[in-house]
Amino acid sequence: MESPRATSGSRRARRRGRPRRRALLYVSLATVAVVGATAAGTVYVKAHAHGNAVSSAASPAPSSSASAAASEEASVEPVTEPAVDRDALLSSAMGKVTVPSAAKVSAAVLDLDSGDSAAYGDSAFDTASIVKVDILATLLLQAQDAGRHLTATEKAYATKMIENSDNTSASELWDIIGKATGLDAANKRFGLTGTEGGDGALWGLTQTTAADQLTLLQQVFGDDSKLSEASQAYIQGLMKTVESDQRWGVSAVADGSEFALKNGWLARSTTGLWDVNSIGRVTVDGTDYLVAVLSKGTVSQAKGISLVEAAAKAAVGSFTEAESSASASASASQ
Repeated sequence: MESPRATSGSRRARRRGRPRRRALLYVSLATVAVVGATAAGTVYVKAHAHGNAVSSAASPAPSSSASAAASEEASVEPVTEPAVDRDALLSSAMGKVTVPSAAKVSAAVLDLDSGDSAAYGDSAFDTASIVKVDILATLLLQAQDAGRHLTATEKAYATKMIENSDNTSASELWDIIGKATGLDAANKRFGLTGTEGGDGALWGLTQTTAADQLTLLQQVFGDDSKLSEASQAYIQGLMKTVESDQRWGVSAVADGSEFALKNGWLARSTTGLWDVNSIGRVTVDGTDYLVAVLSKGTVSQAKGISLVEAAAKAAVGSFTEAESSASASASASQ
């Protein structure tokens, strides 16, 4: 397990996680068929007019009754465009990542603006220290249930656990939440389905999936959360201020300092191989993404970090490249 070294958060507008909708269009006078090409496919829109279509300028003027009928508004019924297969795009992008022999990697991404998400790989991984976010989220949920604030001691432990990845602090809070029993109970409420707390004091051997870590991140950064806004802001603030030598992993994708994260790294005593994981929120070209990358089986921590960062870039790239292609196609069709 890594050894120890050395609040406030904000919500985006409530549009996060809501799928984009095309506006309802209105046309008058005629029955129209509209066909538009998009990057995702072809969209068909049917317009219904009430009454007769207006004749050409060379035709006789319509009767007053026809004019009245033609003046009624015609509604256009939008047909949902074919969805982009995000999982396929992510799988393709991850297939280009060089994975060392015997190593494995899994990733999951969510675009907070559109609500689109994708996951690659469903294997279980050791959490190592990324479970510290889950431990703190559990502690805050339990405190909410009890109608209390964290104590000064709990806050001190939480700060050191997240910012410095201090293991002693994590062990103290692990005991306070009721170890795996408390963690698993909170995770059931959070919506995690593939995560199981580590045995006894072994919180770092909690088992999880990339998809579950994405669900956890939604509890920390999303709108529809079991955590209060104050609890979310507290965790976000700590994840934004991890110590400088731990700012690797998913942050490799971010624009400048626009990220909040927690990393985990652990050399397994049975094999000598490393678990290296990274979870967090990054901002790329003005869009916020939640990203979780899990890995195991690298021969060193450095190799694991390189793998996680390459996977994070590929995963987010599968979203940004799709958006760029969609914009280019839309411009070309105009």
